[in-house]
Amino acid sequence: MFQINGEKDSKSKKKAAAKSDSDESEEETKSSKSKKKSGASSASMFQTTADKDKDKDKDKDKDKDKKTKKKAKAEESDDSDSEKEEKSKKKKGKGKKKKERSPSPEIEFDDLEKFVMDPAPQGTTIKCRVTRDQRGMDKSLYPLYYLHLDNEKKTFLLAGRKRKKSATSNYLISIDATDLSRGGENFVGKLRSNLMGTKFTVFDNALNPERALPDLSNARQELAGIIYETNVLGMKGPRRMTIVIPGMSKDNDRVPLRPRNDCDGLLLRYQNRRMDNLIELRNKTPVWNEETASHVLNFNGRVTQASIKNFQVVHNKDLDYIVMQFGRIADDIFTLDFNYPLCAVQAFAIALSSFDGKIACE
Repeated sequence: MFQINGEKDSKSKKKAAAKSDSDESEEETKSSKSKKKSGASSASMFQTTADKDKDKDKDKDKDKDKKTKKKAKAEESDDSDSEKEEKSKKKKGKGKKKKERSPSPEIEFDDLEKFVMDPAPQGTTIKCRVTRDQRGMDKSLYPLYYLHLDNEKKTFLLAGRKRKKSATSNYLISIDATDLSRGGENFVGKLRSNLMGTKFTVFDNALNPERALPDLSNARQELAGIIYETNVLGMKGPRRMTIVIPGMSKDNDRVPLRPRNDCDGLLLRYQNRRMDNLIELRNKTPVWNEETASHVLNFNGRVTQASIKNFQVVHNKDLDYIVMQFGRIADDIFTLDFNYPLCAVQAFAIALSSFDGKIACE
């Protein structure tokens, strides 16, 4: 079982409560610093190889500007002792105010379909909640899943449901909570698994390449590939997952990937290590806690209950930049937070894949 950092037995809860007042501001200031660094490097970290080469010359010019700025700062560092003391007092005051958890950022949009398909803005964490509705005989086998913004308005974003009579697990994703039909105008994407339930592919709502135009201009895009490592009876420890998504252009747009057939899809490209215009992400490895005898991750208060479904997604180049995190806060309520370069449909589909039963992974 995945356990939240310091959330299992009562002793560890008391220790965490005692430390929270003194450490919270310190942790938040550290996280804000790491967010600034991660935000600055996130664009280049997810860019395609071609765009990175084009930006090398620009980076050289920036380095020259930084050096001249450093010299200027060194010449202007003549502050008096009294001014320094005032600055330090202000910083301390700010640190104390940060004891209250910052609310979710205000997010407004006019076009829901565009918002859920566009990558998250850089430097902004989109905080959401996933609610599972499995009331009734039918829903116990085919629950409904809803994604809302985690704010006062609880703005609805997406709904998902597993399709009936499908050979493999197949989830429809819609921007209407009441219209979850494949042919409906609110259909925006789907999640499809292999027979074992260990590999998933996320598609948008365009046409199958067999029915599309010869130039594939109206063919569907593959938005993500999700791979769960086989782990029979949990002998290898917590779940291990790999997520492959299309790379980003220098304009922060997703590079379109429209495979002509299944042999040219994200999963096959990853298997053959054809990683041009692709990004590889992994779930963050949890740390073993001797006191609670469980694996733990630090979700910074966003996750409160232990679950095998709890996870954080990171890039190998920056393990502190959380691309996505997902975890339980009640029996049928989960938090889902995601950052650039993921969009809401990608993040929601990844969460749906974690709900699906996996015979070879449990």
